[in-house]
Amino acid sequence: MKIALVTNSVWNLLNFRLNLAKAIKKINYDVVMIAPPNKDYQKLISEGFRFTPLKMDNKGINPFKDIMMFMRLFKILQNEKPNFFLGFTIKPNIYGGFACSFLNIPSIINISGLGTVFIKNTLLTKLVCYLYKIGLRKASKIFFQNFDDFSLFKKLNLINLNKVEVLPGSGVDTNWFYPYNNNTNKTDNERFYFLLSARILWDKGVGEYVNAARKLLNNNRKVEFQLLGFLDVENRTSISKGIINQWEEEGIVRYLGNSDDVRSIISKADCVVLPSYREGIPKSLLEASSMCKPIIATDVPGCRDVVDDGITGLLCKPRDVDDLAEKMLIMMDLSKNQRKKMGELGREKMIQEFDEKIVINRYLKVIEELV
Repeated sequence: MKIALVTNSVWNLLNFRLNLAKAIKKINYDVVMIAPPNKDYQKLISEGFRFTPLKMDNKGINPFKDIMMFMRLFKILQNEKPNFFLGFTIKPNIYGGFACSFLNIPSIINISGLGTVFIKNTLLTKLVCYLYKIGLRKASKIFFQNFDDFSLFKKLNLINLNKVEVLPGSGVDTNWFYPYNNNTNKTDNERFYFLLSARILWDKGVGEYVNAARKLLNNNRKVEFQLLGFLDVENRTSISKGIINQWEEEGIVRYLGNSDDVRSIISKADCVVLPSYREGIPKSLLEASSMCKPIIATDVPGCRDVVDDGITGLLCKPRDVDDLAEKMLIMMDLSKNQRKKMGELGREKMIQEFDEKIVINRYLKVIEELV
């Protein structure tokens, strides 16, 4: 028995799908990973998985390139003959759905967030909706990561409701992301650390974060604003290294680059922030909450699912620099014990609602039901 996991990047496979793939492998499935190749694909091989490269233009909307990508994916699936197709991210979901319908391969599609296309209602949004409707028509199972995305697809009549289920995102490994070095010996007059951990994209609210940082730095508060994440140069809303260098030269933010193990960086933060415009379920907030960190996020689909406002963190208005800065000030003015309590309640929420085991077990159950 064989399962194909298809997504738009090796990074996605390593950070979001690896434990799922390991669980599938344990039930004696051959797992083939399919994604655009980069230098990190060897890490998948070292974990014992086969990797098949798929050339894909992630940031482009060129129909000719997409048709060519569909043909390449079709050929791979035709050769591999997997018993199941597990799709993640927009293009693998849509074009993988097309291919599976032709090849009679059962497909399990994960709508892991709607991305930039759905932030504004444009002609491109209408085209993607049409493609989704066709691509998902013969899917065996469709997972959503939040009820807002599910409700939108339901309203637009894009899905068969009998095949739909909502999962708690990709989940978080609460045993790996555990609380340690949580600034317990930190004095009240020490520097306060905010951390934004995400792909460095405008749509993640990085611009709002930087402008809110400007406001707080002008108040002479002892605070540092950190950015952690890789520069997703293939995304249309990516932020250039030149702009980040400029922010660093201004003394507004400190860019920490990318990390294979973010725990040591999260552990030193006092608060983790994500002012994103829209998410599936943001992994960075799950990881921070699992490590007992209070969080600030925008009141938008995906983000609001993770935060119990005023209990495990704070919600702010989307694209609103003043409101984000105000919520940051509120967080800084809380006592150390109040922030500690927020973090502890956040971890309880992760264990009860967002543990990765919930997601993995549901996938295994669906696979078992479809065999």
